[in-house]
Amino acid sequence: LGCPRPRVEHWRVAMREERRGTRLLPPLLLLAALVCAHARSAVVGSPPRRASRASAAVLLQRQRGLHLRGGQMAGERGAPPEDAASGYVMEVADERAEIADVERKRMPHELEVGDVAGDSAADSSECLVHPDKMAALNLMAGDTVRLKGRRSRETICLVRDDASVPADAVWVAAQARSNLHVNVGDRVKLYGCDSVGEGAKVTLQPLSDAMAGLSADELHDQVLAPHFAPEGEEAAPYRPVHEGDRIRVRHGAQVVEVLVVATEPERRCVVAPSTELEVLDEPLDRAELDAEEDEGGYDDIGGVDKQLTKIRELVELPMRHPKVFTSVGVMPPRGVLIHGPPGCGKTMIARAVAAETGAACYLINGPQVMSKQAGESEQNLRDAFEEAEKNAPAIIFIDEIDAIAPRRDKTQGETEKRLVSQLITLMDSLKPSSRVVLMAATNRPNTIDPALRRFGRFDLEINIPVPDEQGRLDILAIKSKDLRLSPEIDLPALAADTQGYCGADLSQVVFEAAMMCVRERMPEIDLEADTLPPALLEQLVVQPRHVEQALSVTNPS
Repeated sequence: LGCPRPRVEHWRVAMREERRGTRLLPPLLLLAALVCAHARSAVVGSPPRRASRASAAVLLQRQRGLHLRGGQMAGERGAPPEDAASGYVMEVADERAEIADVERKRMPHELEVGDVAGDSAADSSECLVHPDKMAALNLMAGDTVRLKGRRSRETICLVRDDASVPADAVWVAAQARSNLHVNVGDRVKLYGCDSVGEGAKVTLQPLSDAMAGLSADELHDQVLAPHFAPEGEEAAPYRPVHEGDRIRVRHGAQVVEVLVVATEPERRCVVAPSTELEVLDEPLDRAELDAEEDEGGYDDIGGVDKQLTKIRELVELPMRHPKVFTSVGVMPPRGVLIHGPPGCGKTMIARAVAAETGAACYLINGPQVMSKQAGESEQNLRDAFEEAEKNAPAIIFIDEIDAIAPRRDKTQGETEKRLVSQLITLMDSLKPSSRVVLMAATNRPNTIDPALRRFGRFDLEINIPVPDEQGRLDILAIKSKDLRLSPEIDLPALAADTQGYCGADLSQVVFEAAMMCVRERMPEIDLEADTLPPALLEQLVVQPRHVEQALSVTNPS
């Protein structure tokens, strides 16, 4: 057939293997086995609950080719090919059952957010809970409770019992939901808060676009003082307030909105008749305030659910409950090293962890630490660690750590060697009770000094891979949530067509599609006009052709 004649040595090896009771796999079948095994690991590495039926079917087909013996597919010797995937099917079923059990086993204080009936008139300082749930949580009507939502946002309310509320839910007014950064259907945690006392002073700052044309003194006398201590009542309602809360009060046909800047005692208190209300003269700009509060959280990151779970175990737990580790008798982890290709979201993950935990975040860019002055680079590192320990819980994030911690056996500069030694010393000096965690990111983990990668310094190394199809779909859904998309756009199909795209590449695709939509209407836009016609703005909708054009001008990195 024109094939080269096999060498005698090959036949001898084949005969020896045949005598041992095994057979050599043909080269093509061996290659197929390797490909199937690689595909299996890639699919299994993703969360099973996100796998679609189609992907599960493909996975089972690939599983049937994993056990190849003499060109025959079988799970066991002499077993039919259909049994090859039976073991894995049982494993997948067991994993899904475990996940379902975990989802069912929720904390007793974790409740689903519901909408208060007549939400427009609902009091934002009150929440409603079923009487049985209140009894289970040892709460009584009128108690002060602490609600915890997303991104470590907290507020306090007075709890009331209502039999119409589901047993595993809490009904919260719209303003309180906004303070918690949650929506109806999300879950919050509810805790008793007996330590809240009467406040000596509460400082409020109005928002510039919600002052109803009143000055600070007029806001105090006409709006805020009557809200917290209504006239004609013997006792004030003793409204609880929390730092960072926004309070809306209706004044005639308008709504006044203020921010709780500070309280005495710190963080939270109850406004009593003796509490002093201070209204600052300088108002806040809403856009700037929203930008400060709109920090990326876990919901803004897609395709890395498995990695985020590991990071939360080694970052959040030591900062919130360090006694868990000391009770077991081990040291809490000190550091997490995140590595992966550019644009996969390493820096975004670190910022999201800081935003969700409410910890102070100190960002150190590797190239910026370097200084020509002798000893200044080491001093910059020492200052960052000292500041973090003073403001614990805190996260120190070193981006591009390979720039300041290269391998000392391959670098020629003395400054780099001293900087690596200083970083090692600072990491070893972190006390178990300091509640400071070091996170670092790099694209080249093999260029970092090995002393930093041993256990006790960077205890966990997490690889952020290029997202798979389900991960790309999650990223596209997040990046396009504020985009006006045509119903004809098929995001699952787009995720399938963007093989090899990382998070930054997908963000570029979404941006380019939006720009294609704008460029298409540029002839109709008058750049000199003060305003644009509403009909023109309504026509700015991203169509499938815009997405196709965006794909033609972007490439995977």
